[in-house]
Amino acid sequence: MTMSTPHSHQKSVESALRAVGDQELITSLSEIFKVLGDPTRLKIIMALADEELCVYDIAEVLGVSESAVSHQLRMLKTMRLVKQRKDGKLVFYTLDDEHIEDLIRVASRHISE
Repeated sequence: MTMSTPHSHQKSVESALRAVGDQELITSLSEIFKVLGDPTRLKIIMALADEELCVYDIAEVLGVSESAVSHQLRMLKTMRLVKQRKDGKLVFYTLDDEHIEDLIRVASRHISE
């Protein structure tokens, strides 16, 4: 549904409506950015960009408790930002795929320019 006004640029409006029209996509993107908006979770993502780490390693890198790291990892796993691999009693975490690292890299580049 569009409203026509004397200054309306209908093609531009229709293009913009298509860009924001997928509510499911908008909701999913919003949730990902909300999760990444937490400094602790963002640090975990950045630490996992180059290394596979267990909870103990991540806790040491961040200087927080293992319990706090586990809580954050559960959320990151639910959002499909990290994945896990078991090795005996230890669980190692990595980024779920290269897109997460790309997202951080693009945002970092945006900030530094």
